[in-house]
Amino acid sequence: MTRIPPLLVGPVFALIAVTLFSLNDVAMKSLSGGYALHEVVLIRSLIGMGVVLLIMIPMAGGFATIKTRRPVMHLIRAGFIVFANMSFFMGLAELDVATAVALFFISPALITISSTVFLGETVGPRRWTAVLIGLLGVLVILRPGTEAFTPAALYSIAGAAGYAGLHVMTRLMRGTESAVSMVFYIQIVFIIVGAAMWLLVGDGRFDTGANASMSFLLRAWVWPTGFDFIVMIILGLFASIGGYCISQAYRLSEAALVAPFEYLALPLGIVLGIVVFGEWPDAVVWIGIVMIMGSGLYSVWRENQINAPIRERPVRR
Repeated sequence: MTRIPPLLVGPVFALIAVTLFSLNDVAMKSLSGGYALHEVVLIRSLIGMGVVLLIMIPMAGGFATIKTRRPVMHLIRAGFIVFANMSFFMGLAELDVATAVALFFISPALITISSTVFLGETVGPRRWTAVLIGLLGVLVILRPGTEAFTPAALYSIAGAAGYAGLHVMTRLMRGTESAVSMVFYIQIVFIIVGAAMWLLVGDGRFDTGANASMSFLLRAWVWPTGFDFIVMIILGLFASIGGYCISQAYRLSEAALVAPFEYLALPLGIVLGIVVFGEWPDAVVWIGIVMIMGSGLYSVWRENQINAPIRERPVRR
């Protein structure tokens, strides 16, 4: 069997994760009109936990791989990703895929800001300029004060903020925690949140039908059709495998090498939105997408230039 060159291991894991996450987005959007978000999340997470318990943990060496002395940090990290996912999917219920994904990719700018505040990292004027351009790209897409503005876009931005928090926590935990343990505790928190929402709002009494995003969050549970249930099972597989792959990508390769491959989610999201839903971004959204994508890619390139001589530096994620 041909072995993957060590330099390509991280990018290959990242490509797999990005593809699975993009398909996950399309599937979630297709389910958003008929099911409750917490219902889909709970079913998806139960399937994902099955994958972790039956496949990932045995392959990683057994249950010893999920033992941790940092349970609180795992719960905080998982809380960030639960918040990021729920917020992003609420936005996706109303927005086209390209816009939702583009707004979510403001996360590198938010990660840069968070890293200076919480991790004490130093950021130069060029990267701050890139952050500013990315934030301006968000404003271009949002078009606040015009009829084109939709509050649903703020859910995607909230999701990006949650994802930035996830990154900060992963950087703090990278030296002691395995990829399997990180996926395991995330699935636990997803299951707890999904079950709690089922008990509290699962009868749909809080769903006023005011907008698609809130209806997706608060809609009453309904038993899924055979096909939709299969889609939810696939979502569980994609989420768990994708989460494992992206964790492995950043554990096995330098972040500067892996991060650009995450940006393939943007063109992939655009293509899937066009093919599956017939969504074509307008000219203004295209401008914002280019600004956000250019800002993020420049930040990654600049960080690689600064840190290239430091080969022994730990992987950042």
